[in-house]
Amino acid sequence: MAPESLYSKKPWLEQYDPGVPATIDYKEIPLHRMFENTVKEFPGKSALIFEGYTISFSDLSDMVDRFAACLSSFGIKKGDPVAILLPNMIQAVAAYYATLKIGGIVVMNNPLYADRELEHQFNDSGAKVLICIDLLANRMIDLRPKTRIQQIIVASIGDYLPFPKSLLFPLVAKKKGLAADVKTAPEVYRWKDCIKNYDPDPPEVPVAFDDVAVYQYTGGTTGVSKGAELTHRNLGCMVQMYEKWFGAGRGEEIAMASPPVFHVLGMSAAMNLPIYMGWTTVLVPKPQAPQLLEAIRKHRPTMSPLVPTMYIGMLEDPGLDKTDLTCFKLITSGGASLPVEILNEFKKLTGVEINEGFGMTETSPQTHLNPFNGKKKAGSIGIPYPDTEVRLVDLETGEKDVPVGEPGEMLFRGPQVTRGYHNRPDETARSITADGWLKSGDIAYMDEDGYFFVVDRKKDLIISSGYNIYPKEIEEVFYQNPAISKCAVIGVPHPKRGESIRAYIVLKDGAMTTANELMEYCKPKLAKYKWPAEIEIREALPESNVGKILKKELRKETTV
Repeated sequence: MAPESLYSKKPWLEQYDPGVPATIDYKEIPLHRMFENTVKEFPGKSALIFEGYTISFSDLSDMVDRFAACLSSFGIKKGDPVAILLPNMIQAVAAYYATLKIGGIVVMNNPLYADRELEHQFNDSGAKVLICIDLLANRMIDLRPKTRIQQIIVASIGDYLPFPKSLLFPLVAKKKGLAADVKTAPEVYRWKDCIKNYDPDPPEVPVAFDDVAVYQYTGGTTGVSKGAELTHRNLGCMVQMYEKWFGAGRGEEIAMASPPVFHVLGMSAAMNLPIYMGWTTVLVPKPQAPQLLEAIRKHRPTMSPLVPTMYIGMLEDPGLDKTDLTCFKLITSGGASLPVEILNEFKKLTGVEINEGFGMTETSPQTHLNPFNGKKKAGSIGIPYPDTEVRLVDLETGEKDVPVGEPGEMLFRGPQVTRGYHNRPDETARSITADGWLKSGDIAYMDEDGYFFVVDRKKDLIISSGYNIYPKEIEEVFYQNPAISKCAVIGVPHPKRGESIRAYIVLKDGAMTTANELMEYCKPKLAKYKWPAEIEIREALPESNVGKILKKELRKETTV
């Protein structure tokens, strides 16, 4: 990048809160050492709360050490991948840090995935051991012969519950679909047996800051899921960026793990950050509106990352009226674009301001966030974190920086950016330039204050009759309609225009409207060439685990 480039001057630094540095002197210690330092500082403090069951940092450390010893006995050595297939449970956190402690590489998997998707991730990563929930155990036992997985460790929601839930769980769990019998098979073990049968003395394994910590698979929203190699440096620098950005004190907050920790946002912002800072984390295994609101009423968390569907769900849930959300000092939105209308409505009804940001699996996960105490701009993803370089390049060549206010593709460099994709040198070369810039695939513009605004995904851009049309702009118009809960706009093949616009709409419960009425609603708000050719009202839209609407699934329907 030329030295006179606008982006090399980092105009966003002027927007930083007092005390937030432009660059950070990072502690170069691996993630599990950060955890151990917290244990020494806060041994008796509550580390995790799961369904009312509380475990201290000291007891969590004992669990981590015992499971690390177990994994070592199974033959896991430095560089070996270990797959975790769990919702937000104590076992997920313990297995994560145990794997890292003996130099293993964590492979977080989504329990909602189909066997085909899991088989791809298991084989691509080369996972040797799998920790899974009992509800999926029989499927995984059947899938195991198609993978390199040798041992399966089965965890249950009932492993750690407070009295009297612990007594009632075995009586009702199977009827409620919360537990399942696991068939007999070789090398299948129960989590609690593994913890009981091994002493807390795993082998000492040297782990460097630049060693790979996690193969984090992309959501596959636009193609085959790829494993981004995230190092201890990537993830460790990210939590230290968070620390400086928020200026929060050690041991002072209560975090709510709303997004699943198998997703990179949950992993970094709802697990690694609270562990590093010595905060108590409330684990929400089923992060839907009723469960989130109940956790807020009961535990009064002070910070939480959330995703747009969670905000939409809470706004539509009757429990919001009896939930005081002013306990939050900070709530953020990431994982997908947050409609401005939702952001404004949430603040109006709860009095709580959402800090919107931006990130990717490949950036551990964040590059931008609105200032914690400073100026927030509705619709903006905010400004870049310390040590994060950002530039916007033209869509034609991908080489020329675009001026202020003009849309271009976002490129990133920084300590949180992946070094590439596991087993995919072709994808790595396509996505990361020779001088280390990661291509985001997102189109954005920067205003004169250094705030960034995402226009749309590059792959979602619709070209109709020669016009560039950004679906997000049309979606924002629909979100202003009080009858609409969710919306997705895509381009579909058209013989004359190249592409035409199709909108998919999900209505709020009890709302009544028609496609014709919605068309008339949007006409005065959009230029004629941006009018949808078709509007389809549906019961639901295909979504990822963090509420990102899967437009690739909608596009598939147009090619069938």
